[in-house]
Amino acid sequence: MPSNAGTTRLVIVESPAKAKTISGYLGPGYVVEASFGHVRDLPRNAADVPAKYKGEPWARLGVDVDNGFQALYVVSPDRKQQISKLVKLAKEVDEIFLATDEDREGEAIAWHLVETLKPKVPVKRMVFHEITKPAIQAAVANPREIDRDLVDAQEARRILDRLYGYEVSPVLWKKVMPKLSAGRVQSVATRIVVERERQRMAFRTAEYWDILATLAVAKPGEGPRTFNATLVALGGDRIATGKDFEPTTGKVRPGAGVVHLDEGGARGLAARLVDRPFTVTRVEEKPYRRRPYAPFITSTLQQEAARKMRFSSQQTMRTAQRLYENGYITYMRTDSVNLSETAITAARRQIVELYGERSVPPEPRRYTGKVKNAQEAHEAIRPAGDNFRTPGEVAKELSAEEFKLYELIWRRTIASQMTDAVGSSVSVRIRAVSSAQEEADFGATGKTITDPGFLRAYVESSDDENAEAEDAERRLPTLVKDQPLTADELVAQGHHTQPPARYTEASLVKALEELGIGRPSTYASIMQTIQDRGYVVKRGQAMIPSFLAFAVIGLMEQHYPRLIDYDFTASMENELDEIAGGDHAAVDFLTSFYFGSTNGTGDQAIAHAGGLKKLVTENLSEIDARSVNSIPLFTDDEGREVVVRVGRYGPYLQRALPGEQQVPTPAASGEGEESGSQGDRAPIPEGLAPDELTPEKVHELFLGGGGERKLGDDPSTGEPILLKSGRFGPYVASGERKSSLLRSQTPDSLTLEQALQLLRLPRLIGVAPDGTEVFANNGRYGPYVKRGDEFRSLDSEDKMFTVTLDEALALLATPKTRQRRAAAPPLREMGNDPLTEKPLVIKDGRFGPYVTDGEFNASLRRGQTPEELTLEQASEMLAEKRAKGPAPKKKAAKKAAPAKKATAAKKTTAAKKTTAAKKAPAKKAAPKKATSTPKE
Repeated sequence: MPSNAGTTRLVIVESPAKAKTISGYLGPGYVVEASFGHVRDLPRNAADVPAKYKGEPWARLGVDVDNGFQALYVVSPDRKQQISKLVKLAKEVDEIFLATDEDREGEAIAWHLVETLKPKVPVKRMVFHEITKPAIQAAVANPREIDRDLVDAQEARRILDRLYGYEVSPVLWKKVMPKLSAGRVQSVATRIVVERERQRMAFRTAEYWDILATLAVAKPGEGPRTFNATLVALGGDRIATGKDFEPTTGKVRPGAGVVHLDEGGARGLAARLVDRPFTVTRVEEKPYRRRPYAPFITSTLQQEAARKMRFSSQQTMRTAQRLYENGYITYMRTDSVNLSETAITAARRQIVELYGERSVPPEPRRYTGKVKNAQEAHEAIRPAGDNFRTPGEVAKELSAEEFKLYELIWRRTIASQMTDAVGSSVSVRIRAVSSAQEEADFGATGKTITDPGFLRAYVESSDDENAEAEDAERRLPTLVKDQPLTADELVAQGHHTQPPARYTEASLVKALEELGIGRPSTYASIMQTIQDRGYVVKRGQAMIPSFLAFAVIGLMEQHYPRLIDYDFTASMENELDEIAGGDHAAVDFLTSFYFGSTNGTGDQAIAHAGGLKKLVTENLSEIDARSVNSIPLFTDDEGREVVVRVGRYGPYLQRALPGEQQVPTPAASGEGEESGSQGDRAPIPEGLAPDELTPEKVHELFLGGGGERKLGDDPSTGEPILLKSGRFGPYVASGERKSSLLRSQTPDSLTLEQALQLLRLPRLIGVAPDGTEVFANNGRYGPYVKRGDEFRSLDSEDKMFTVTLDEALALLATPKTRQRRAAAPPLREMGNDPLTEKPLVIKDGRFGPYVTDGEFNASLRRGQTPEELTLEQASEMLAEKRAKGPAPKKKAAKKAAPAKKATAAKKTTAAKKTTAAKKAPAKKAAPKKATSTPKE
C-alpha cells in the first residue's frame, strides 16, 4: 500500500523478524524498524537508578509509593543503541506507526516508545492479529490511538509484581537462604507443585485384585468370537477398585460397601469358576457422539504441544512466535476461542476440498471459552490468511520444529469446523455361579465409530498416558440377554493404587488457567521462572519441587497465607482486567494492596491486615528460621524424628540420636547451622525426589551415605574403619587417616578391602634410581603418579593400586607438554547478533554451555538448552554482559624470593604447626550485610 506522495512513515515493531516480514508488505515510503521488545523498565538494581533519585527512600523499589505509585522508568542499557537509532529515524519521517502486539504488553511498549522518543510528528497505533499483506494494509488504513486503559493495566501489573517481589523476597533471604525470590504468580505455581508432592509423600499404596475372563460365544455372528470381561461384583457387592481406597492409609474407605479381594481370594474364586457356565444378563446400547475441540488458545496449544511433541512451554511459544512473525499463524497469545467469519469460511472450504461435503456441518461452529476473564475480542490461534495453507504446502519453508507446530494448529483449526464423530457404545453384564454358589458378575464395554467426522483430522491427547485414544474402537460380538458364553481363560490379576500424578508443564498450565491465575502471555515465563529459581526441576515431563521450595512455601503458608491464596491471586487478575476495561483506577488498587486502605477496591483481607508493607515488616522476628527450614518426614522405629534440613550447602537428613532432642538453632541464613544441631546426618543425593524419601530409603542413606557405618577393623592397626559422610561427600576414616571415595565407588557397595586401599593413599610405589620416592595418589583432576615436583596423570583409578615402579618411571619420563586440543566445534551457530551484527555461537565450556560473540560470553541459565535458546535471548544476554563491561583483571601476585631449604627438623616442626593450625577452630567471620537486589 503506497503512502501519500512525499510522505515517509516509520513503522516500529518489536522484533527484526517481524520488521522484515512487514516491510515486504508496505513497499516504498515506509521504514520498518524493531524496538527489540520493551525499551524501558523499572531499575533492575541500584546501579540503574539515576543519580538524582538515589537518595530517595523509594529508589530501591523504583516506584514512588507515596506519590500515586509513580514508576521510575529507565532505558535498558542494551536498548540505548537502538533507541538512539529510532530517535534519529523519528526526526527524518513525517509520521510514526506503532505496530507492537495487540495486547497489554504491546500497548505498553507503544506508550513507552512515545515517552522515550518524544516525537514531533503525528503518532498512530496500528494493530493486527496476523502478519499477512491484507491484514497489514488494513491496519495501516485503520489506525487508532494508544489505549491508556490497557497501558494502565500493564503498568499496574508491573508495579504490583515489583512491590510483591521486592518486599517479600528479603524475608526469604533472612529466614531461608540469600538470593531467593518470591513472585505473585510464581509462588502460587510453586505451591501447586509442592502440594501435589506432599500428597505423593503422604500416599500409601494398596493392593487389590480382580479377575479377567476371556469369554467366547458359541456361534459367532457379527464381530469377534472372544472378548474380555472384568469381575465387577461378587454376591451383589461391587469389587473394590482404586478409587475405593484412602490415599493416606491404603485402606478401604469407610462405608464403601465393596468386596476387597486379595491374591488368595481372587485366585480361589477363579479356580471355582473354571468350567462354570456364563450367561449374558444385560445388554445396553447407546449412541456415541463426540463434538470437535475448540480452536487453540495459548494454554491449550502449550498443553497439546507438550503431550504430543514433548515441547516445553517456552519452546512452544518461541516456535509459535516465529510462525506468527513470518506470517504463518495468527497472534499466539490469546485466551479466546473465537474464529473470524473469514477463518470459518476458509476452514469449511478446505474441509470440503480434503474430506468431502459430508464432513462439513450445515451451520458453522462457534465456540464459547471457559477461561475466566477471557478477552474475547481476540481470535483463536489459527493458520494465517483467507486461504489456509496445508502443512504439505509449507513443509519446505519451515524447520522441523516449526512444521510440527504449524501442522498441529492447522489440524486443530480444521477439525473445529468438521462434523461430530458418531457411533455406538455398548455395555454388557455377564454372570457366572461358582462351584461354591457365589454369584460373580463380569462387565465389558465396547465402542464402534460409524463416522469418525473430525477425528479424521485431529485427535486430542490426554495427560494420562494410559488413557485410551478417542478414535480407538473396542468391538464386541453381537450379544443378547440370556445368551450362553464359555470362559476360555480366567486370570486373577493384581493392581496397586497409584499416587496422584506429578504436574507436567501442560497440566500445571491447565491448573493455573482453571484457577484464573496468570494470563496467556505469562504461562511460559512462569514455567521457566520456577525452574530458574531452583524451586522446581524437570525429570522427563514431570515437575518435581525441591526441598528449597518446601521451605519457601512453608514459610508463606504459615506467615503470609493470603499472598499465595489461589482465590486472592485470581482476584488480582480480575482487578487488573477491570483496570484494562476502564472500570477501576490503578492507583486505588495499588494503594489498597500496598498500604491497606479500604476504599472499595483491592483485596479486603490484605487491606484489613494493613497491606503488604505492614504484613512483611511486622512480626518478622517471630518467624523461626529453624522451623521454616525443617521439613518433617516421619518418626522412625526407635522414636527418632527424621527431618529434612534446608542448609547452605543443600538439603540433608537429620535425626536425633537416641535419648537426645534436636537442638533448635538458627538455620540456613548461616548462623550456627552446622554446629548447633545434634544427631545423625546424611546428605540427600542430587536428583532424589521428596516422595522418594521413604523410611527404607532414609535408612539406607543413613547407613550408606550419612551416619557412620563400620566396615571392619584395620588388620595392621586394629583401629575400626568407618564409612562416613561429609560436606563434600562420603569418605572412609580410621584413626587420623581419611580418604574420599573414588568416582567409581558408591557407599552402599564399598567393601573393607576397598576402604583399606583408599586409606593407604598416597601409595608408595618405590624409590627411583636418584633416591626420590615415587607415589600414586588421587587428586582433584583424577589419579596420578608423582616424583618430587613431577606429576603425570594415570588413565584410570585402578592404576593407582597396580602401577609398578617401572611403569611409573616410564610415564614420568615422558615430556610434560601442554598439548592444545583441537577446538571443539560449537554446539550451535545462531546467526548474527541483531544489535552488533557479530556472529553468535553456543559453545560447551567447563561450567556448561555458553553463548559468545568472540568478545563477551554469557552462560546459559538453568533450564535453557542450546537447542531452545533464541537469537533474541542470546542477544539480550550478551547485551547485559557488555553493559557491565569487561571483568577486572586480577593483579599478578608478586613472586616471593626463593626460601632457603629447611632442615629436616625444621620441616617437621613446621608441619606440626600447620597441622595444629588446621585443627584449631577458625574465627567466625562477621556476617556480611546483604546487598542483593530482590528478584521478582
